[in-house]
Amino acid sequence: MRLPRAVAQLLPPPRRAGAAPGPRRAAARAAGQLENKTKGKLQKQICQVVLDHFEKQYTTELGDTWTGVRDVLTRPLCWQYAVLLNKFSQSAELENTLHVKGYHPAFQGPLPYLPASLKCYIKRTPGRFPAQKHQAGKLKEYYLLNAASLLPVLALEVKDGEDVLDLCAAPGGKSVAILQCAYPGQFHCNEYDDLRSRWLKQTMESFIPDPLINLVTVSQLDGRQIGDLKPELYDKVLVDAPCSNDRSWLFSSDIQQATLRLIQRKELSSLQFQLLRSAIKALRPGGSLVYSTCTLSKAENSDVINLILNSCSNVMPIDISEMAKAVSQEFTFLSGTQKHELLVLPEKGRAWGPMYVAKLKKILSI
Repeated sequence: MRLPRAVAQLLPPPRRAGAAPGPRRAAARAAGQLENKTKGKLQKQICQVVLDHFEKQYTTELGDTWTGVRDVLTRPLCWQYAVLLNKFSQSAELENTLHVKGYHPAFQGPLPYLPASLKCYIKRTPGRFPAQKHQAGKLKEYYLLNAASLLPVLALEVKDGEDVLDLCAAPGGKSVAILQCAYPGQFHCNEYDDLRSRWLKQTMESFIPDPLINLVTVSQLDGRQIGDLKPELYDKVLVDAPCSNDRSWLFSSDIQQATLRLIQRKELSSLQFQLLRSAIKALRPGGSLVYSTCTLSKAENSDVINLILNSCSNVMPIDISEMAKAVSQEFTFLSGTQKHELLVLPEKGRAWGPMYVAKLKKILSI
């Protein structure tokens, strides 16, 4: 069965039918709309079905920690957005503007891997830098994202000339970040879903110049089959897997859609396991793989990785605790995880995540 990537389609609320408002009411409504514009589209209705489901699961899995995480996830007005600069469209003026607005570099040494060309700015207070629209033939100067989304890229440690596969690449933020870090010998970005594949292509067009974008392969293959189609072809593989996106799902606008998602949620770990097995087949011996999701769910995170480690004799866990330690001033991590994994917990003042990251290495089969 073809499983779509679990990303919420947040639809605007339906307009109420009724008589046209009088002048005073129209003026009041216009004033209200103007006031709400300052808050943007972040005022969304919490889906109680999803919240109740999360409440039950995450109280068990996270204990007292869940209360603080829930407060961040259910209050979009306190979310933070990072600004990833595009080295292919550099602007000194932009960096000055970010400094004036209170932004500072998200990643500063001593990280095991931090290319000077990767520049990301964050600030502790909530807010979102203005987005740039896609314009054909013109590169964007920056990409807005959750800063925790860059941790899988830092864990992957891509170097110039390496052959890289981004198995589930849409919408393309991590692919763009990889190209900020290094120039792969071969860069294969794959996205199975048709709509998301088009989104991925547009993202690449917005951030990557022509000479380089021609060297990037964008495909629409079933990720579960890529390992058989392209065995042992890549030095590095990123599996940013389809998952139950906690932030988006909490604001599902359709109860039926939300209920269906919660039913499909039970099938996601099987899909994630199959994608990981395929990625391992596509990886050269000695190559490394990073698995990531944007959910807190243990079933989709550590349980999947443990199943892979227990069932695949040709992979071993790789310690990423030094990376986590180096960024602990900006990110809050779940305690008690193993050295080859981390889970970013949203917290007031540094509302990044959720983001799960695990790293594996392929070894010669025994």
